[in-house]
Amino acid sequence: MAEAYPEVSACHHSEDDDSEDWDEDMELGGEQTTCLFCPLHFHTIAVALDHCRTAHNFDLLALKNKYNMDCYSYIKMINYIRLQKPEPKMLLDTTVTLWEDDCYLKPGEIEPWLMYDFDDLGSAPSTPHYAIDGKTPISSLNFADLQQTIQDLNLQIKHRDLLIESYKKDMEKMRQVAKLIVGSEDSSIPDRQVVVDSTVTDGVDYFSSYSHYGIHHEMLNDKRRTESYRDAILNNPGCIQGKVVLDLGCGTGILSMFCAKAGAKTVLGVDQSEVVYKAMDIVRENSLQDRVQLIKGQLEKTELPVEKVDVIVSEWMGYFLLFEGMLDSVVYARDKYLAKGGLLLPNRCSIRLFGISDQERYDNLINFWDNVYGFSMKCMKPDILQEANVEVVPSDKVLTNSVVVTEIDINTCTTLVCNFKREFQLTALRSGVLTAIGGYFDTFSDLPNKVELTTGPHAEKTHWQQTVFYLRDVVELTEGQSIKCSILCSRLKRNVRGISVVLTIANSSYEYVVD
Repeated sequence: MAEAYPEVSACHHSEDDDSEDWDEDMELGGEQTTCLFCPLHFHTIAVALDHCRTAHNFDLLALKNKYNMDCYSYIKMINYIRLQKPEPKMLLDTTVTLWEDDCYLKPGEIEPWLMYDFDDLGSAPSTPHYAIDGKTPISSLNFADLQQTIQDLNLQIKHRDLLIESYKKDMEKMRQVAKLIVGSEDSSIPDRQVVVDSTVTDGVDYFSSYSHYGIHHEMLNDKRRTESYRDAILNNPGCIQGKVVLDLGCGTGILSMFCAKAGAKTVLGVDQSEVVYKAMDIVRENSLQDRVQLIKGQLEKTELPVEKVDVIVSEWMGYFLLFEGMLDSVVYARDKYLAKGGLLLPNRCSIRLFGISDQERYDNLINFWDNVYGFSMKCMKPDILQEANVEVVPSDKVLTNSVVVTEIDINTCTTLVCNFKREFQLTALRSGVLTAIGGYFDTFSDLPNKVELTTGPHAEKTHWQQTVFYLRDVVELTEGQSIKCSILCSRLKRNVRGISVVLTIANSSYEYVVD
């Protein structure tokens, strides 16, 4: 699990003499420089750079030229390396800048790497690959200017966000007035089902996708998904009876009604999509409005009519478990509303990876571009390979064992659980060509009558199916042969509900996007 990003450490020098002394200290001796990839220490950045180049094959100048990096990108890269500890090869082979997220602009302790004048790297014609004098430290004045620029940009962003939020609130007020005018004659809606909050929030497109009824039909028609929740609730009535339950992301209200049927005292269903209005009709249609109260709104911006709840039930899982980012809302609800000793359903989950051998599928999806009606379209391959596919993997195409790469205890996890790194090993169950890596998840409701749900290829299909990561370089494996692998998972910058996955298979690294 990744750690929280450190706060910015500001550096202030008001006197020119102090600034000059500070620069001189940094140049002549000062703090030792620690290698970016190992514990060795060096007296200058120049020696450290040469060590990185010779011992770790990490060429900073090549990286600078490849991505046209500026000093801001350099600072983010240094902080990314210190935080994520990637392999040097991953940084050089990547097709995207893994350190693009602005969170990496926040340095912790000021260290020599952050003081290096990156703009001068390779610019002096009289010097070799790296400057002979090692480093040209950023003066205290220039560093202060840099920090001030960052602060000014952050203030501009905050000001923009405040304006957008104000506009959204005004628009929502207009929507509410329109609803009151249009629906004033409908007095049949019970007071218990009033809309507490329907603020337009970040992720409008995401929530609007759940306003389409087809997606709810697909989820309800997923028997294994729906029946696992039904069994957990109805086969453990002692955990629900007489309790106050929060159904987070209630959708059509099916889980809320299961809880009411199990004897819950009160069920609060919260959902931000428009389908919640149909859910209100469904609740009334089944005469459960005396115990089920539905609320439209984003939980983080909605005040519930109770201080605490006894149970939180939520079907928050997305493709590859973490896509969609709904776990953040579960963690928020747990920390704010769940009573001490309360129950979460489900309360544990894990992600597994396994090897796939499906040459026919690989040819149809990847090698297809080699010859398209007599034309070569191989340039399409890199983009196709970077996309994770959601599909059903036939059980006879499974080549290796499956390995748990992360486990999540929802009782204690934080929102940083989406960022993780794990080394693992896959062993071939038979001889074949490794064409892809598959991923799926399992959930667990640890109750007197325990309920487990797996979305793996050996079980009955669920609407989550499996997530498939196709390899650029396929690998021949013989029965019993093992292959070393690793996974680095993190959230996307452009879409916080999406995730980035970097897989290393043997000596090759691959990057994928799940969004």
